[in-house]
Amino acid sequence: MQITGKALLDARPEEREDLFIQKIRQCCVLFDFVSDPLSDLKWKEVKRSALNELVEYVTTQRGIVTEAIYPEGITMFAVNLFRTLPPPSNPNGAEFDPEEDEPTLEAAWPHLQIVYEFFLRFLESPDFQPNIAKRYIDQKFVLQLLDLFDSEDPRERDFLKTVLHRIYGKFLGLRAYIRKQINNIFYRYIYETQHHNGVAELLEILGSIINGFALPLKEEHKVFLLKVLLPLHKVKSLSVYHPQLAYCVVQFLEKDPSLTEPTIMGLLKFWPKVHSPKEVMFLNELEEILDVIEPAEFSKVMVPLFRQLAKCVSSPHFQV
Repeated sequence: MQITGKALLDARPEEREDLFIQKIRQCCVLFDFVSDPLSDLKWKEVKRSALNELVEYVTTQRGIVTEAIYPEGITMFAVNLFRTLPPPSNPNGAEFDPEEDEPTLEAAWPHLQIVYEFFLRFLESPDFQPNIAKRYIDQKFVLQLLDLFDSEDPRERDFLKTVLHRIYGKFLGLRAYIRKQINNIFYRYIYETQHHNGVAELLEILGSIINGFALPLKEEHKVFLLKVLLPLHKVKSLSVYHPQLAYCVVQFLEKDPSLTEPTIMGLLKFWPKVHSPKEVMFLNELEEILDVIEPAEFSKVMVPLFRQLAKCVSSPHFQV
C-alpha cells in the first residue's frame, strides 16, 4: 500500500484534485480482518485515517466533486463493499430472532463504516451531479447494493437504507428498476427462501416511497400491495418486520380507500389459525386500518371482519 503523505488541505489548490484521486485509490486496498485480525495493523490504521480525511474533505470543502472524481469515488465504494456475504450464522433454518440471537457483526466494520460515511457525504454534496454519476451508478450497481441488504450486521443495513434512499431520490431513471428489484427480493423471500435479513429496512424505504406516490395510483403499485405486501403477512418471521409492513399497508389505504376491501379480505385470508402472538400483530394492524377507514368501505367488510373478531374474542389466549 502506497502512502500519500501530504494532507489534502495542505496541498496547493491546483494539486488537490490529483491528490484527492490518489488518496481515493489508496483506499481501494483491502485488508484481512477475519482470518488474521492482527495482520497489517499499521496499514489498516493508515487506511482508516485516509478514509477519515476523505470524509472530512468532502464534507467541508466546496467545488471538489469534479467530473474526474465520480468514477474514482464510486469504484472505491464498490471495491470495498460489494462482496459475497458470509453464510448465515444459523443455516439450519432456525430463524434468526433479533430478541435472542446475536447477529454476526462485520469484522471489517472499522473501514466499511467510513467508506459508507464517505459515499453518503459524496451523494449529499451540493456539488453532486446525478447526470454525471449515472454513468457509474447504474442498474448493475443498484443490484449489487441490494444484495448487501442481506447482511447480518444491523449497522450496515442502516447505512444501506440511507444510501438506497438517496439514490432513489436523486436518480429518477433508476426508480422503477429499484422498485422492481425490491419486489423480486420479496417474492424470493415469500415463496422460496423465507430467509432475508433486510426485509424491515427495505419496507422502511418503501414506506417513504409509497408516501410520495402520485394519484391515481398506477396499476403496478396496487399489484405490489396485493401480491407482495399482503403475502408478506404469512411468513413465519413476520414479527421481525411487522411494524414497517403495517405502516406500508396503511399508507396505501390512505392514498386510495378503494383498496381497503381487498386488503382486509387479504388479511382475513392470511389470518393465523393457531399462532397467538401473530394474531396480536394482525389485530394491531387492523386497529391502524380502522383508524383511517372510510364508512362506505367499512360496510363492505363488516360481516367477515366481525366473524373473525368473534373468533378472537373467544380465544383462550389472554393477549388476543
